[in-house]
Amino acid sequence: MAKKKRKRAGPAARSSGADTATKNPGGGDGAAVRPIPASPGGPNRLERKEAARRARERLRRRMERRRLYRRLGIGLIVVALIAGVALLATRPKRSPLTAQERALLADAPAAMKTAGCSSVQTIKDYPNGNDRTHIGSAAAVPTPPPLSTYTSTPPASGPHDPIPLSAGVYSDPPDIYRTIHSLEHAAVVIWYAPGTTSDELAKLQQFFQQSSEQTKVIVAPYDYPSQGAAGKLPAGKQMVLVAWHRMQTCTQVSLPVAYDFVARYRNPAPKGMSYKGVAPEPDVAI
Repeated sequence: MAKKKRKRAGPAARSSGADTATKNPGGGDGAAVRPIPASPGGPNRLERKEAARRARERLRRRMERRRLYRRLGIGLIVVALIAGVALLATRPKRSPLTAQERALLADAPAAMKTAGCSSVQTIKDYPNGNDRTHIGSAAAVPTPPPLSTYTSTPPASGPHDPIPLSAGVYSDPPDIYRTIHSLEHAAVVIWYAPGTTSDELAKLQQFFQQSSEQTKVIVAPYDYPSQGAAGKLPAGKQMVLVAWHRMQTCTQVSLPVAYDFVARYRNPAPKGMSYKGVAPEPDVAI
């Protein structure tokens, strides 16, 4: 008996079979569930972007702080350098003695006798603990006290103006209370009697007008008529040399004697010499 030929499945049948193969294994007729791809603006990406932004912001702030600290550090260094240069520029320099200065110091012992000079005297403190009081800054000394209350004429310490007097050669009597402040800073005042007209006084004024000799030296006439006897030099004295708590009087003006006193009681002393004074603030300028 002849075998029947099996019919080959056509395209429609194959297609039908393929559809059957993709049916839901659970027996449903829906398509299989596929995962949904993450959208470009999804939550994970937004979080990563925000975290990166915060990290960049932290880095930016850290770098900004570093730049600020660097600028502040450089600024402080520059200020310190400027202050150092200013201090070196204004601080009096110790210089070697010149030939003229050496000659004056060599002539001083004989000149002291010729000019009728006393030895250097030590002056007592101003009473009641006001030896260094600034006038007007304390209830104890609200106004300038009379010169007669000071322990020497001219004063060698005591209540004084808050502003010291600058060095220089003065033709008129300067503010006496400012000169006392200058003494506190290791200056020397060369007082001479008004009306003195001698070649020696002219030589003294010319010598201390030199910029190299003017450091912390004041040359001036002593004449304060409103202060009575205390407003004039002691009787018979033509020159009185004053440093803080130190004084030397002379019957005549003498440049060698004046320079000898200056070299010892003004700070800084010339190179090779030592400061002999007792000023409380010897390194402060005037």
